[in-house]
Order: sequence, then structure tokens, then C-alpha cells
Amino acid sequence: MTDRKPPGVNFESWIDKQIRDASDRGDFKDLPGFGKPLPDEKAPYDELWWIKGKMHREGVSVLPIALALRKEAEDAVEAVAAARTEAQVRRILTEVNVKIDAATRMPPPGPPLNLKRFDVEAAVEEWRTAL
Repeated sequence: MTDRKPPGVNFESWIDKQIRDASDRGDFKDLPGFGKPLPDEKAPYDELWWIKGKMHREGVSVLPIALALRKEAEDAVEAVAAARTEAQVRRILTEVNVKIDAATRMPPPGPPLNLKRFDVEAAVEEWRTAL
């Protein structure tokens, strides 16, 4: 806790002295965000900025289940293209197919799923020809 402002000293010089003393002691060296740029001041104000920042740092997604599954299916297509073995291709597509089957049996709330199962054998053939 800081000392009280002495009488007769204006606020600006007293605050400047407090900041200078703290800087000399090294109180500002270990602050989070030290050396990083300040956020863009021209960006519109967002009341939930801290929640969004926390979710981003924690890797949490807020997509509805159907959209998250669509994204996962898109990522699976990219992963298949980068797969090194046929077994990897089959594993990737089988895992996504299991999730698609579950979502088809019990449709999640939100937007429609609009996904069909991957044809694993056809995908494996395409993968082979792409080699």
C-alpha cells in the first residue's frame, strides 16, 4: 500500500514519484504482458473481452455441436491428405464416422448437421492415387 499524499504536494508530482520509485525497485518487471504491445485502441469496446480472452487461452470453443462436428469433418479431410499410411487414413475417418453416426441418431440442438458418413474405402483409394 502506498503512503498518503503529503500536504502541499500536487498530485501529479506525487504520483510521478511513486511510479519512479516503483520502477527503480523493479516492481514493473514481472507484470503479465510486459514487453507485449497494448491492445488495439481503435477496436470497438466489447463487454466480454476478458471472457473471450480466457476462452482463447484455454482453447475452449463455443460452436454448436453440429458446427463443431462439421469443422472436425473438414479437419479430417485435411488430415487424410497429410496422412502417411493407409492405417492413419482409416483411423481418422472411422473416428469421425463414429461421431457422425452418434449425431445422426440423436440430432444435437442448433443448426442441422447436414453431414454424411465418409466412405472409408473410397477415401483410401483416393489417397492411394494421390501418392
